[in-house]
Amino acid sequence: MVVCADTSFLFSLYGNDANTARAVKWMKSQRFPLTLTALNEYELGNALRFAEFRKGIGQGEAALFWSQYEADRTSGRIKIHVCNLADVVDEARRLSATHTLTGGHRGFDILHVSAALLVKAKQFLTFDANQKKLAVAEGLKAPI
Repeated sequence: MVVCADTSFLFSLYGNDANTARAVKWMKSQRFPLTLTALNEYELGNALRFAEFRKGIGQGEAALFWSQYEADRTSGRIKIHVCNLADVVDEARRLSATHTLTGGHRGFDILHVSAALLVKAKQFLTFDANQKKLAVAEGLKAPI
């Protein structure tokens, strides 16, 4: 089964916030790897560095948390699916045209859902309530 995630889930899993315990518990309970794209990797890395810049996490923690992510990728708990960016953007345009005026969705949120649809994900993990609405509206299960 293909399971994708957005940055809110990934930051909770590898960073340290109010949802960390839930993200870690979910990840430990799974036998399938988490499927991500280059967009996930980029945004997670930037979110960790930005959190350190804003003093939301301690000095050096962005690198520490990133190394934990890389260890999971190396072990196979994280699988990277290569997507054609043009295809992701085309699908994102469709999602935006269909849902943004009524749901108020942000660009990167739409890109993550778009990528999940293109890799044929069955589940989409997010702690963002609005992004969850978009994922569910597009037929993805959002168990968290």
